[in-house]
Amino acid sequence: MQQLKYSRQRESIKNFLMTRKDHPTADVVYTNVRKEYPNISLGTVYRNLSLLSQRGEIMKISTGDGPDRFDGNPLPHYHFICKRCGSVIDLEMDDIDQIDKIANANFGGVVEGHVAYFYGRCEDCK
Repeated sequence: MQQLKYSRQRESIKNFLMTRKDHPTADVVYTNVRKEYPNISLGTVYRNLSLLSQRGEIMKISTGDGPDRFDGNPLPHYHFICKRCGSVIDLEMDDIDQIDKIANANFGGVVEGHVAYFYGRCEDCK
């Protein structure tokens, strides 16, 4: 992977995400990073979030409804999405990597990974 030129703004975006467990939207990231860098544009935040997610340094979560959310933890893990309030919550659970073997069993190509979201109502909404 190509080495990127260091950017204080990009580092600030990444550091902000690493302090959050609520998987904020780009707008929330922008509002908070702007406290440190008042001249940063929303476009710069979007470009850096996209770049960081493409590089695997953060995780982009597409919930289907509403804006994408971002996770500072790029390690494989699962998410729960509340259908009522829209919150995105990390699920503490055993991995289900065997699903890749099941998917490969009757597939002519090669399954190299998976993304799984769990839906329902969170503890506050149940």
